[in-house]
Amino acid sequence: MSEISFYPLLLSLKTAGIATLFTFVTGILLARLVARNSFPGKSAVESVILLPLVLPPTVVGFGLLYMFGKQGLIGKLLLQWFDFQIVFTWYGAIIAAIVVSFPLMYQSASAAFRQYDRNIENAARTMGSPKWKVFWTISFPLAWPGLLAGLVLAFARALGEFGATLMIAGYIPNVTDTIPLAIYFAVESGDMTTAKFWVTIIVVLGFGAIFWLNWWSARNMMRHTHK
Repeated sequence: MSEISFYPLLLSLKTAGIATLFTFVTGILLARLVARNSFPGKSAVESVILLPLVLPPTVVGFGLLYMFGKQGLIGKLLLQWFDFQIVFTWYGAIIAAIVVSFPLMYQSASAAFRQYDRNIENAARTMGSPKWKVFWTISFPLAWPGLLAGLVLAFARALGEFGATLMIAGYIPNVTDTIPLAIYFAVESGDMTTAKFWVTIIVVLGFGAIFWLNWWSARNMMRHTHK
């Protein structure tokens, strides 16, 4: 067994944290825009948003590689204009985490914004409250339990991302080696002790996130029941 570097843990937490922050904000905005309104092609738009949930991670990774590679539309522009590339960098790991975790945040946000009576918002607007104030003082608090669930699930999914990350970011020690990649390549090299160590760490993190969410949800439900 080689000496264990804690870089994969730090990188995974940093990657999942940034990805979760991005998906939380954009997921809420998109859910308000798409889920709460009717327009032609809405079903197709939502199908595209949720597609990463059903596609194999390697397919998602191939799509990202196709887009952000040196000959890809976005990758080519980044290389020409900024002399910057996404593939085989930490930024690739962030993008992969965002893409695979975003559908969970969007789905949770959509459900959260649908679960309460919209007449409450309409009444506030009728009384002259601007839309932004209605959102922050009424919509957001009412939807918060569902939004928090999406936040935790998105973080856990981003933390455990493997296939798409391997395709676009590759495995570069101390650069792109997140915990899932560290586990895979430890097993490949026969270092089962290191693999078990990282498996234990990511299981504890994932279990802790879900356990806390369930505890918070039960506590929140009991609090409202006794009011």
